[in-house]
Amino acid sequence: MNGSRNSILCPNCNRLISRNVARCPYCGIGHPGAWWKNNLLTKAMLDGEGMIKAIIYVNIAMYVISLLLGSGRAGRGFGPMSFLAPDNNSLFLLGASGAIPIERFHRYWTLLTANYLHGGILHIFFNMMAFYRLAPLAIQEYGTFRMFVIYTLTGVGGYLVSFMAGVPFTIGASASVCGLIGALLYYGKSRGGEYGQALASQVGGWVVGLFLFGFLVPGINNWAHGGGLLTGVGLAYLLGYRERKADNATHKMLAAACALCTVLALLWGIVSAFGLRFLA
Repeated sequence: MNGSRNSILCPNCNRLISRNVARCPYCGIGHPGAWWKNNLLTKAMLDGEGMIKAIIYVNIAMYVISLLLGSGRAGRGFGPMSFLAPDNNSLFLLGASGAIPIERFHRYWTLLTANYLHGGILHIFFNMMAFYRLAPLAIQEYGTFRMFVIYTLTGVGGYLVSFMAGVPFTIGASASVCGLIGALLYYGKSRGGEYGQALASQVGGWVVGLFLFGFLVPGINNWAHGGGLLTGVGLAYLLGYRERKADNATHKMLAAACALCTVLALLWGIVSAFGLRFLA
């Protein structure tokens, strides 16, 4: 019984080890039995599949909240993606980004929250399907920590470019999806070889498809797509990929900071939105 209590699954590689070892003998992670490496948040950050699910669930939750906050009012103008759309006022209150929220109301935190808001059922469906297909590839080549950093900061980068281009009002995870594409494109081109070339060709097809879609369908924010893509390439270069640089403390701290800022921004959006809507 005592042996079972002193054994844990390594929070990094999921191998059975002693709780008291200084370093996992399989993956090398330091102090695997420490409490801060065995809580739900840390396990979610270490578990790639869990991270993917968490991001999708948060997007779905924010979409449902935006519908509930709208109290049944119809949304306005996101083209063919506007079926079951939240109203624009609800999206604004929850953290839509763009020139109007940032210039007029100084809501700079919306550079984080806009990434988790969507203008209709098809909008969120296509974005989450693309994310679900791309995120495992990004985790495979960059690890969970770097994938989450890239996903978060490319959303910020895409919406910052969009704001600088004067786009008045914008939402959606597509800037971050384009960021993952940019990171995978960089990996394929940098790694080279048969596998690298095949991956670069595959994600290059995504780039062509996204921008064709953006030019053919009204209401698509191509500035955010382009900004996310370029930010993804830049972050991939700075952070490195697994074959060249192993996960380190900097990656983990960046991921934790991104998670904390995202959670705080989303909570601020939810609390302030319901407060303004129902308590004013």
